[in-house]
Amino acid sequence: METLHKDSQKQIGQFVAEDFRTASVFNQYGIDFCCKGDRTLEEVCQMKAIDTEEVLGKLMEIQFSNTQQSIDYKSWPLDLLTDYIEKKHHRYIEEKTPILRQFLDKLCKVHGGRHPELNKINELFNLSAGELAAHMKKEELILFPFIKKMVKAKIEGSVIQSPKFGTVEDPIAMMKHEHDNEGERFRQIANLSNNYTPPTDACSTYEVTFAMLDEFEKDLHLHIHLENNILFPEAIKLERLFI
Repeated sequence: METLHKDSQKQIGQFVAEDFRTASVFNQYGIDFCCKGDRTLEEVCQMKAIDTEEVLGKLMEIQFSNTQQSIDYKSWPLDLLTDYIEKKHHRYIEEKTPILRQFLDKLCKVHGGRHPELNKINELFNLSAGELAAHMKKEELILFPFIKKMVKAKIEGSVIQSPKFGTVEDPIAMMKHEHDNEGERFRQIANLSNNYTPPTDACSTYEVTFAMLDEFEKDLHLHIHLENNILFPEAIKLERLFI
């Protein structure tokens, strides 16, 4: 019981940072582990009127199972993690966005009359796509290069000049705020689409589009988790070595 109580005070993001398979439990209970991963398990369970011990039991089942372990992102050097986020998650968004825009436009034209929620979904996705494109450029041109510079300086034992943005915590605060915005936008899309469940009169394009939106949101959750709960805290710690 003492271990259970201790784990109830652990932050949601910490569970997922240690073993990403636990994300499936949080998804099951509708618990946001990426944008709001800094809340304790007990705090979230109380807010949602969920049995804390029930959730902890499911988390422990995953953590002690003999199934293949998830990728240990926490062990990666930060320059590798930034490259991975850029090449895996940024590239995913860049590839999927034009396809989803095309499909959503088509759905609105064909089915928008009978399903007006499609128009709102399309509007929200287009807003998200534009914001994410700008967000990723800021990471790729400003934040990630500075993190890589810090990693290189630590390895070489050299010093680094203070960046124009002051401290790494400043762009990180902005990135986390933007993550919150996208998390909320996709919560709205999920609600409007009945958690990506196509209606009975849906055509194949309708079904494919909702499946793609579902996948897009899941990829975004992992993307945000890697940054909010692993990359950003470690970058802040690394910068303090140079101050």
